[in-house]
Amino acid sequence: MRRFGLASVALAAFLAPFGALAQSAPPAADAGSKVDTLEKLQGMQSTGTAAGAEVPQTGKRADAIRKTLSKIKLPAGFKIDLYAIVPDARQIAVGPNAGVLFVGTRKTKVYTVTDRDKDRVADEVRPFAPGITFHDPNGVCFSRDGVLFIAELNRVLAFPAAEFFYENPDVALNVVVKQGELIPASEESFNHSARVCKFGPDGKLYIALGQPHNVPPKDKLDLYHKTGVGGIIRMDPLGKDREVYATGVRNSVGIDFSREDKSLWFTDNQVDGMGDDQPPGELNRASKAGENFGFPWYGGGKTRTVEYKDETPPKDIVFPQAEMPPHAADLGMTFYNAKMFPESYRGGIFTAEHGSWNRTQPLGARVMFTPVKDGKAGEPKPFAEGWLTGDGEYLGRPVDVAVLQDGSLLVSDDTTGAIYRISYEGK
Repeated sequence: MRRFGLASVALAAFLAPFGALAQSAPPAADAGSKVDTLEKLQGMQSTGTAAGAEVPQTGKRADAIRKTLSKIKLPAGFKIDLYAIVPDARQIAVGPNAGVLFVGTRKTKVYTVTDRDKDRVADEVRPFAPGITFHDPNGVCFSRDGVLFIAELNRVLAFPAAEFFYENPDVALNVVVKQGELIPASEESFNHSARVCKFGPDGKLYIALGQPHNVPPKDKLDLYHKTGVGGIIRMDPLGKDREVYATGVRNSVGIDFSREDKSLWFTDNQVDGMGDDQPPGELNRASKAGENFGFPWYGGGKTRTVEYKDETPPKDIVFPQAEMPPHAADLGMTFYNAKMFPESYRGGIFTAEHGSWNRTQPLGARVMFTPVKDGKAGEPKPFAEGWLTGDGEYLGRPVDVAVLQDGSLLVSDDTTGAIYRISYEGK
């Protein structure tokens, strides 16, 4: 009892910085959650919610996934295994202390993935905070002090000490950005609605806000520039001091920071409907606030869009560090700073290609690797491939990549509903 009491006191003290926000801005009825549910969780009170059902990790489905993984091609010395079955798995956040995974989806749930015996295979997968109905909770990320942030379509929630209290269906939370205030409600859409988030070296929360159009109409540009839609925004952990960090971004679903120079790197998906082989996807580097990355004047790389070909682009546009294969849909990304993989991979970037949907010859469904040296990207090359058959059938579609504490690489797949683990055992 004494141990539990001390933990509760510690959590209450940890929540103190959020207290003023909770009192001055009580949550509205939003995203399907009842007002009293959010209020109770903010006050660390029980809601009576039952624990979510455990996701089975064995059986025919797991066997079928392992059979597919036997076909994946990797460089010599690497191997890939099934880490967990996670329905609709998207962005991955690795807990900084216990290594519990929090996995976002584009539906209504976030999942926790626990490897209790540390054999690098999940023992338990369950819904996180089952009393909350999330709305497109794709974005999951941790602050440096261990607070879990979830970026939904149009709301941001924070869960202090989530990695240690996640097994309880009731978890303390704070509303960082209220429903309807992340983007203008008029711009909510099922298209390009998957937010991603990451904490920067400055301690601020960065969120990529995809704009809902293939190419936006001109009368939307002022609104988007002002609010950060079609860009990347940042704010402090309480949701204050919000600013637009980068503009000219079509739909980024992968961001990370360089440990070397603290710059922000991100993927961006190119314009559709311009043919199989143009424009390219992008891997970008933002070195400072206020940079413009060219969209909608450019549809990817230096390819001009039809809609804006007669318009004069802004000055000082920042073009991509690396051009990715057209329409391969590069989503999640991570720098590799661990030590398990050979030296040649350290400091480079892994990206997940979801795979094309509108090429006459499908392309993608791979994990790519791009070397980085002195702030410059080298040539992207396939690292793990085989989820796309020669007949154009997808056996899986990678979404995100993350590095586990032991240095292995995790890959999420929302088609199979799984997370894979790539490890290195030497030649």
